[in-house]
Amino acid sequence: MTTLFDSHRVGELTLPNRVVMAPMTRVRAAAGGLATPSMATYYAQRATAGLIVSEGVQPSLIGQANPGTPGLHTVEQTTAWRPVTAAVHANGGRIFAQIMHGGRVSHADITGFQPVGPSAVPAVGEVFTPTGPKPMPVPRALETAEVPEHARSYAEAARRAVDAGFDGVELHGANGFLISQFLSSNANVRTDRYGGSVANRIRFAVEAASATVEAVGSARTGIRLSPGGTFWGVAEDDVPELYTALLAELARLDLAYVHLEATIEEDVLLGLRRAWPGTLIVNPTLPMGPKQTGRTDADHWLGLGADLISFGRAFIANPDLVERLRLGAPIAPVDEATFYQGGDAGYLTYSAYQHAS
Repeated sequence: MTTLFDSHRVGELTLPNRVVMAPMTRVRAAAGGLATPSMATYYAQRATAGLIVSEGVQPSLIGQANPGTPGLHTVEQTTAWRPVTAAVHANGGRIFAQIMHGGRVSHADITGFQPVGPSAVPAVGEVFTPTGPKPMPVPRALETAEVPEHARSYAEAARRAVDAGFDGVELHGANGFLISQFLSSNANVRTDRYGGSVANRIRFAVEAASATVEAVGSARTGIRLSPGGTFWGVAEDDVPELYTALLAELARLDLAYVHLEATIEEDVLLGLRRAWPGTLIVNPTLPMGPKQTGRTDADHWLGLGADLISFGRAFIANPDLVERLRLGAPIAPVDEATFYQGGDAGYLTYSAYQHAS
């Protein structure tokens, strides 16, 4: 029986365990989308994870979804990330950058631009802006000729990520952001080669992944997906067909991994496990849900064929989560009030487990 503490090969990396720190927005970047010394400490504290996936990093200014998030589209941003990756490596860790283009989930108050998306269909809900939550704006539908430029933006950010010392990148194809919007059957109502049929709706994801593989290599490229997820109002009418077709195309690229969120029934996810020949990361619990992933969830999915298990919220309050899981020690609860408040409280202030002597 595979355990969380067995090693596993991902691309050219040998992970010492199968615990992955999932990407989580923490909005602690400095002005200009710059990584900070506190971010270096935060990730270095969690370097015992087999793999860390960073918070979502925008590949362009227009791709920024939230205030206070870091970027990888300027020289200054690339330089600012180097102490972060160096700190993780100094503590023996491995870190991928999650490349996240918000698409329609954005606002002119954040970027200075009208957001773009596959179609002029607004997301559902409110978007966080520097002056508080505001209704989602109607995005500008991308012209057919513009779409490849946004696909290439993932690859350009990936080049910068590797230059900044990241071990690889994860394309954010989940949770209602740009790749997810193209996959969607209601956010994407295009009638050109990027819309309509399953083959057309997966095209943007495949082009973004292909460009990234060409830029940094397949061993350094993963993708995160949320089959059937309804984040920000996206809907997918044909989940098994859609994702089986997407995984078949991604398999040709020999990606380092696919990272699936458990956003649909288990039997559908098991079908996707069978459809994907490579390394599979499973995130067993819904992002921002009330539940923290624990050892029971992890063991369940390892038993079902997942190779790696990603933990989100549990890593916030437990920088030493791997050791706690190994010992069966209590998993500390997280203070949700500090998720996005900025500063080091609720960011660097969680302590390691105190062993009884």
